[in-house]
Amino acid sequence: MATFQQLKQNIGHAWEYLAEGWDSLTRRATHAITRFTTGDNKDKYSDDEHKELAYRNAGWGVMAAEVFDDDDRVIVRLEAPGMDKKEFDLQVIDDALIVSGEKRIQREHTEGHYHVKECAYGRFERAIGLPDEVDSEKAQADYKNGILRIELPKSSSKRSKRIKVEIS
Repeated sequence: MATFQQLKQNIGHAWEYLAEGWDSLTRRATHAITRFTTGDNKDKYSDDEHKELAYRNAGWGVMAAEVFDDDDRVIVRLEAPGMDKKEFDLQVIDDALIVSGEKRIQREHTEGHYHVKECAYGRFERAIGLPDEVDSEKAQADYKNGILRIELPKSSSKRSKRIKVEIS
């Protein structure tokens, strides 16, 4: 039978493994998880039911994103279904693309044979690290079928240059 000291030591090891795993998960998911909030306009909704819906659905969510580049540009694709292109705010700050916006609450209600359709959204912001320095003045964005695609030309000073090297 294990002594109290051995039991204490095993619990300590288990706790260390748990903390280490949590730290690893947090590091890997930091840029993939987005915080949705109800924003500053909690009082905007007229009835308590809408306020409750907004509160219940504020939280964390995943907005899948891809970042890839070639010699001349960085391309970011972000999954953001159900939005209008006017609801996005895009900024390049330092070495990150900041995508933010706000979705609105929608609600349907029917009495006979009871039909309810709820959709709750919120304010979000996602920082996506860029692999190279970009020329944000020449950036272009397109939003189709729930996918936001941002094309950022690389800064001319950072573009890859091919040179031929002679081997002697």
